[in-house]
Amino acid sequence: MTKPSLPELLHAAVTAVGGTERPGQAAMAEAVAEAVDDNAHLLVQAGTGTGKSLGYLVPALAHGERVVVATATLALQRQLVERDLPRTVDALHPLLRRRPQFAMLKGRSNYLCLHRLHEGVPQDEEEGLFDQFEAAAPSSKLGQDLLRLRDWSDETETGDRDDLTPGVSDRAWAQVSVSSRECLGAGKCAYGAECFAEQARERAKLADVVVTNHALLAIDAIEGAPVLPQHEVLIVDEAHELVSRVTGVATGELTPGQVNRAVRRAAKLVNEKAADALQTAAEGFERVMELALPGRLEEVPEDLGYALLALRDAARTVISALGATRDKSVQDEDAVRKQALASVETIHGVAERITQGSEYDVVWYERHDRFGASVRVAPLSVSGLLREKLFAERSVVLTSATLKLGGDFNGVGASLGLAPEGTAGDDIPQWKGLDVGSPFDYPKQGILYVARHLATPGREGSRTDMLDELAELVEAAGGRTLGLFSSMRAAQAAAEELRGRLDKPILLQGEETLGELIKNFAADPETCLFGTLSLWQGVDVPGASCQLVVMDRIPFPRPDDPLMSARQKAVEEAGGNGFMAVAATHAALLMAQGAGRLVRATGDKGVVAVLDPRLANARYGSYLRASLPDFWYTTDRNQARRSLAAIDAAARANDQ
Repeated sequence: MTKPSLPELLHAAVTAVGGTERPGQAAMAEAVAEAVDDNAHLLVQAGTGTGKSLGYLVPALAHGERVVVATATLALQRQLVERDLPRTVDALHPLLRRRPQFAMLKGRSNYLCLHRLHEGVPQDEEEGLFDQFEAAAPSSKLGQDLLRLRDWSDETETGDRDDLTPGVSDRAWAQVSVSSRECLGAGKCAYGAECFAEQARERAKLADVVVTNHALLAIDAIEGAPVLPQHEVLIVDEAHELVSRVTGVATGELTPGQVNRAVRRAAKLVNEKAADALQTAAEGFERVMELALPGRLEEVPEDLGYALLALRDAARTVISALGATRDKSVQDEDAVRKQALASVETIHGVAERITQGSEYDVVWYERHDRFGASVRVAPLSVSGLLREKLFAERSVVLTSATLKLGGDFNGVGASLGLAPEGTAGDDIPQWKGLDVGSPFDYPKQGILYVARHLATPGREGSRTDMLDELAELVEAAGGRTLGLFSSMRAAQAAAEELRGRLDKPILLQGEETLGELIKNFAADPETCLFGTLSLWQGVDVPGASCQLVVMDRIPFPRPDDPLMSARQKAVEEAGGNGFMAVAATHAALLMAQGAGRLVRATGDKGVVAVLDPRLANARYGSYLRASLPDFWYTTDRNQARRSLAAIDAAARANDQ
C-alpha cells in the first residue's frame, strides 16, 4: 500500500476534530514536515483560528520518530492530551497502520506523593514527621482539602494535580507533594512501585508523543540530568513565552524565612557545631535583609557578601554532616533528611552563585508586602543557553500567534540564541521563518483606534483624560469590554471610577478566580472585565461579549525592573539599540497578544483601543503597530465611537 500523503492525513485529522481545513494550516503542516525530514529548525507564526495544533501534530505523527511538545499553559496541555491527540490518533490509525501512543509529563511536584500522604510531612520544629491530617482542623479549609485529597488518592489513576476538580489550595497541595530534590527515589521509597510521578515517566518513555511544559523543558536543558525521554523532534507551542519561562527556572532566590526553615530542618540531624554555624549565618543574613532596599545590585554590597559567604560555608558543612550522621530516634529519617538536604543545598547553591559574581548574572533586592525582602539572581540572557541546549541535537519547531515582531522573526530569533535568518556558519543553527497568516479578515473585522489626543502617560498620577475616554468608549460599546492595564493599581482605579459612572457590571481581576471571572464576563454581554498581565494572554471569549479591547498604555517594562534594565544596558554596551531590543520587543509581544483577544472567530467584530498617544506619535510606534493584527487603523475618536455603537446595535438585534 502506498504511503498516505500529508494532505490526506491532515484532512482525516481535521474531519475527526470537527474542524475546517485552512490554507494556513496546510502550509504550516508542509513546512513542519519539511523541517522534521531535513532535521532543520522552523519558526512559524500561525494566527488565531489557524488550527496550529493539528498543523504540527499531523506531520509529527506521520514522521514516526519520538516528538516532545512543550506548551506554556496547562489549558493547552489538557486540550492536546484530552481532545486533539486522541481524535487525531484515531483518525490517522487506519491510514498510518499504527497507533501512536501519547503521554503527559510534568515536574514531580505536580503529582501526589504517596509517601507524604501516608507517612506525614517533615515537621520543622520537631523530630520526625507529623500527620498533617490530624494536625489540620477538619472544619478548616485546609482540613477539608486534605481529607478530599486522601479520598481522591484512592480513585485517581494519574495523581496529577490538574485532574483534581475542584482544585485545592497551594498550601494543601504542598502537604502531599514533593520536589524532585526532596524525593527519596523509587528504589528507597516504600511506595516507589506505586509512585504516580514514576508511572508518568514510564508512560513517557513508551510514548511516541510526550506533552510537557516549558518549565520542564527548561529544567531538562539547564540541570543536565535528563528529565525528558530521548527525542528526535521538539515542538514548542506558545513559543513567545519560552524565554520568560526559562529565565524563571534559571532564577535563584534567598529569603530569611526560607533560610530559617532550612536551619530548623537540618538542626536535629547534624552535630551542634554545624547547626550553630548555620543558625549564626542565618541571623547575619536576616540582619542584612532588614535594611535591603529594592533595586539592582551592580556590585554585591560588602555586608551582603559577608553574610552570603557565611551562609555558603555553613551550608556546605551541614551538607557534609547530613551525609555522615544517622539518628535512629528520628521517625522516617530518610524522608526528613532528604527534605533538610534539599533546603540546605538550595541555599548553598544560590549563595555560591551570587558570591561568585558572574558577569552573566543580574542580582537584585526585592521587597514583598507579605513575605519581606529577598535577594534574587537571574541570567542576563538565556539566548546562549537556548542555542546550545535546544538546537544542537534535534529538529526544533517553534510556533505561536505572535513571533513576528515589527515585520520579521529576527527579534524573537535573537532572544532564542539564533542569528538573523539566512546567516551561514558552521556552528550557527540554520532556521526559517514562516507566517501562515490567519483565517480572519482583520481589516474588515477589527479597528485599531489610537487615542492620539490624550496626554502622554506619566509614570505616576491619575489620568483623568484617559478615564473619560475609557468611559465614553465602554458606553458606546454597551459594555462588552476587556480592559488590559499595565499595572494592578491602574486596573483598580479604572474599575472604581467606572463603577461610579456607568450602569454596567465591572469585574476586576483578583476579586474572584480567573476562571470564574472569564466565565461571568462571557455570560453577560453588558459586563466588562478589567485586569493586568494574565488577561493579556489568557482570555478566549469569542462572540458579542468581547467587542472592545482597551489597553491603557504601551506595556513597556517598568524602568526600575532590574532584569529588563540590565538586559537593555548590556545590548547598548554591545553597540545595539537596547530600548528596541528589550523594551519595545517586550511591549510588542504583549500588545500583539492583547490585541489577539478581540477576534477569536470568523464572525467577531470590534475595536482595539490604545489610550496612549505614543503609538501614533513616537518613532517606535510604527514598529509596535506592525506587530499587531492588520486591523483598519484610525485616530478619529468619533469614528471609533460610531463604529462601537453600530457593532453594539447589531449584536443587540442579533440577540433579539
